[in-house]
Amino acid sequence: MLLKLLLAGSGGQGVLTIGNVLGNASMLDDYHVTFLPSYGAAMRGGTANCTLCISDEEIASPVASVPDIIVAMNQPSILSFISRLEPGGQLLYNADLVDLVPERGDIEMFAVPANRIAREMGNERSVNMVMLGALVKMITIIKVETISSSIGMMMGSKKKIAESSVNAVRAGYEGFPFK
Repeated sequence: MLLKLLLAGSGGQGVLTIGNVLGNASMLDDYHVTFLPSYGAAMRGGTANCTLCISDEEIASPVASVPDIIVAMNQPSILSFISRLEPGGQLLYNADLVDLVPERGDIEMFAVPANRIAREMGNERSVNMVMLGALVKMITIIKVETISSSIGMMMGSKKKIAESSVNAVRAGYEGFPFK
């Protein structure tokens, strides 16, 4: 099994954090992982994306030029990357920031109202964790409990932020009935 993901958004949306948390959780669950971040010159507001490969065997290359799954946090990310998605692949996108999804009859698309969910939880800064929860539900190979452990390891001393992040992951996970 080799799962190739591309996570994309603007700087400041937490795209690289999604990749870090998921990558660490994958290692905790004994998978091989590669993580390749990429961001523009301007951190906040510039482009930010990363590729993440998760496998039960060694991974030859961290590059996921034709990903199985794309997570798009905003409109520019969909427009930039949807054409790279593998036929039969899956697009998970933040429906609150995307107005137009180009037609592609050969992929599955999942809209997540991530901003609304995060706002209802009282912390709109946790949009990325809502998206991570939906992604974990979709890929089915990583446990939510392992994601919680990864968040705890990464945010250690920031207990309130870690707790809020775990709650947002659970909201994203529990809110979306993927096949």
